[in-house]
Amino acid sequence: MAPAPIPAIVLAHQGGWDEILMVAGPLGVVAWLLWVADRRARRLDGTDSGTDPVQASSDDE
Repeated sequence: MAPAPIPAIVLAHQGGWDEILMVAGPLGVVAWLLWVADRRARRLDGTDSGTDPVQASSDDE
């Protein structure tokens, strides 16, 4: 038995939350991918010492 099709009126407008998800979802994925890439690049470069850059520069004084 095939499921009943979803009426077009249901998909037409959901008060805006679905449009927000259509924008926020991909933006979140891109932000996460950039964070992962930056983290990997810092590890390969050897600059990720686990300290805050501001704190590390103040230790040099």
